[in-house]
Amino acid sequence: MENNKSKIKKIEKEKLVAETLNGRFAMLGLIAALGAYLTTGQIIPGFV
Repeated sequence: MENNKSKIKKIEKEKLVAETLNGRFAMLGLIAALGAYLTTGQIIPGFV
């Protein structure tokens, strides 16, 4: 039998920071889309 705990991979710090930043920008985009929809009634203002 092998010890499965010895096969745990470490996540690189740069990738963790990049994914966190990507998630934050995605949430910011959703908030911006919601704000545009609430103020203008369109997802993309000016585009029919």
